[in-house]
Amino acid sequence: MVSLIIGNSRTEDMVGKMALLSSDERAHGGHAALRVLWFAKAGDVLVLPRLPDPEYVSYVTGVTRVDPDSLTLLVPPPDIDGEDLLTPERMADTGFRKQLRAAVREHRVDDILAICTDVTVVDLVDAVGLAAALPGRRFLGARGTSLLNSKAVFRALAAGAGIAVAPGHVVAEPDEAVRAVSGQFADGHSVMLKKEFQCGGLGNEIVSATAGLRPMGSSSVVVLPDDAALADYVSRRWDWLTVGGRDRLVVERFLPGCDTVYAEYFLGDDAPELSGTGQILMEPVAVAEVIPAAPLSTVAHAELVAESGRLCRTVHTMGYRGYFSTDAVLTRAGHIVFTETNARVSGSTHLHRIVRDRLLTAAQRPDRVLMERVGWVVPSFTAARDVLTRNGLDFDPATGTGVLITSSYLPDRTVTYCVVASDLAAATAIARRLGSSPDGTEVDRPAVAVPGGTR
Repeated sequence: MVSLIIGNSRTEDMVGKMALLSSDERAHGGHAALRVLWFAKAGDVLVLPRLPDPEYVSYVTGVTRVDPDSLTLLVPPPDIDGEDLLTPERMADTGFRKQLRAAVREHRVDDILAICTDVTVVDLVDAVGLAAALPGRRFLGARGTSLLNSKAVFRALAAGAGIAVAPGHVVAEPDEAVRAVSGQFADGHSVMLKKEFQCGGLGNEIVSATAGLRPMGSSSVVVLPDDAALADYVSRRWDWLTVGGRDRLVVERFLPGCDTVYAEYFLGDDAPELSGTGQILMEPVAVAEVIPAAPLSTVAHAELVAESGRLCRTVHTMGYRGYFSTDAVLTRAGHIVFTETNARVSGSTHLHRIVRDRLLTAAQRPDRVLMERVGWVVPSFTAARDVLTRNGLDFDPATGTGVLITSSYLPDRTVTYCVVASDLAAATAIARRLGSSPDGTEVDRPAVAVPGGTR
């Protein structure tokens, strides 16, 4: 099987109106797109927003044991905003499509993997003669991916499937938002406001009637001590929260002191297949991921998988095909409460499908913990590799332990890395060491969050 792999790391189905992304968000999105190199097999054709650094290509293909010369890397011409993202305008370029059509025929592509299989991807694969290779094409072509990435639609689907969500409302007008927030305040609760489309916690804002609340899932807490302050806040922030009134707003009760967990599935033509579960560490937004999720008891894990599976079966019946993840929190009382879904390749997919399933043997997998963290500050990608080698931390397939650099060199002079260890304590110790300084000699400096987080 030869794949067409498309690194469309930011789309309107994921982040809302792309024109509103900051230059930093666009730059980090461009580097996130290069993570698709981990999925590449010999002979695959990859569409990327820019050509990756050769050292990054060499490193990834060396780990995955793929001949880099067998890969075809295609980059459409930049648009007015540059080469950070694969925009619809770039992928519609006639010269690029002619080049891709020729590559698809030459390499006999018969499979498609896009980070987000939106209508732009459907249009592209149709144009290059691959419509028959895209499962769920009719649903995807009818903007089904946008439907399933909507945090507002998620609440409706969850209600229909009978799975638990935080109390709240979906609102479309400022006065509705004021009433919904005021009702939660009156009952003694703080509120999480969520943009309909965004990722990595960048579309969330916590509001509270009192000070002192620790943010989690949002970078800050806005204190609104009275009705006048609430009304003024909604008036000032409405355009940002709803993209000028284009989108709806989710108003839901903030649940403090929770652990964030998820379950990821692959929905093919047969029944949904569980890829894995894990925990997302918040500081206060996503900065790390741990597989398996340490806080989950056997009972809570079974609940997460069972309830996620119920939602997946609903989505599968609707016609969606592809990767699908459900995010949830584990409450202080030990209950699973779901928060959103992601109809795309997530920031977890490569950990389950590549690091665990391809790089570890069947015998190693049950006894390994994966911890991926963003924000290791290093002078260069080369320096990061040198630190690992000098300290004997390179990933070793024979033992199934060590550290992998899972991102290219990011604009904030950091890389993302994944520790594979025998237990959580060992993984944490290595992560603290690497998070301390470029030479890996100090300890306990926290990781730095980057736009987009790990999801």
